[in-house]
Amino acid sequence: MNLDPDIAALLEMVQAGTESGARIPFPQLTAAQARADFDASSPLLDVDPPALGYERHLSLPTRDGAMIEARLYARDAPSARNPVPILLYMHGGGFVVGSLDSHQPLCRGLAEDSGAAVLSIGYRLAPEHKFPTAFEDAVDALAWIGREGRAIGLDPRRVAVGGDSAGGTLAAALAIEAKTNASLPQPVLQVLAYPGLSSRQTSASYERYGTGHLLERSTVDWFFRQYLRGDADRDDWRFAPLAADDLSGLAPAFIVLAEFDPLVDEGRDYAARLSAAGVPVDLQVYPGMIHEFLRMGNVVADALQARAAIGLALAKAFLAAGEKAA
Repeated sequence: MNLDPDIAALLEMVQAGTESGARIPFPQLTAAQARADFDASSPLLDVDPPALGYERHLSLPTRDGAMIEARLYARDAPSARNPVPILLYMHGGGFVVGSLDSHQPLCRGLAEDSGAAVLSIGYRLAPEHKFPTAFEDAVDALAWIGREGRAIGLDPRRVAVGGDSAGGTLAAALAIEAKTNASLPQPVLQVLAYPGLSSRQTSASYERYGTGHLLERSTVDWFFRQYLRGDADRDDWRFAPLAADDLSGLAPAFIVLAEFDPLVDEGRDYAARLSAAGVPVDLQVYPGMIHEFLRMGNVVADALQARAAIGLALAKAFLAAGEKAA
């Protein structure tokens, strides 16, 4: 299939902006400049739903004594007497950019569509915080749900982990960690939206779509230079879940990919690896779409349709987990 016409028009605008100098590619910016640019452009792409009935700012502790910011979204105020299911969400941005603000529309929408609460975490970013800090922050946030969740109306027996792009990487790695760490709440679903999963960026889709399709190979290389301590980190499954030896026993996966994304092949490979290991997988590849399309509600209808599909998958997984626990 061809690129969606609205996506093609967006890519033409991006290219024109780059050629005119109005848009400066991330590798030519500092991390701070790239973060400001990413946050400034996000509201132009996505539809921000109205504020939900309950939105709360939180600070979560990490293993090294630092605190990370988080936002909790729910239709109504959770109650300790009747705790609600919870999606722990990690935003995308190559481990360098992205924020609670950039992903607020998506997290609000997921809370509305699923009927569950969404906890979006501001894990620490590179280059100030190298690998594996982002992963450890995600683990610590899941552990916090297990310790403190019920007191504020969150049900640690009905937890899902999810994220887009680098956040999807973190969600996939978190599902692997939870399998062998009995002290953590056990996810009932992992939601992976166009995640990075491979140690090396050598797939055919990188060759086909690594230039001119929004996510540029040069940008990915720049992200990883900021994030990784050295080349050996590439073969660590906490960075590249495809490097994990054993994927059996993981939470069921709902995987959303884009046809014209450099990452699409590794997403397909991971889905195949999970299925071969006996993990239930629902793989949805959106034709004509590109990386980041889930946050493009102002550009394409598929963004809101994919978000609704994720919400439905979460609702079904939480219902099944509730029935099992009853």
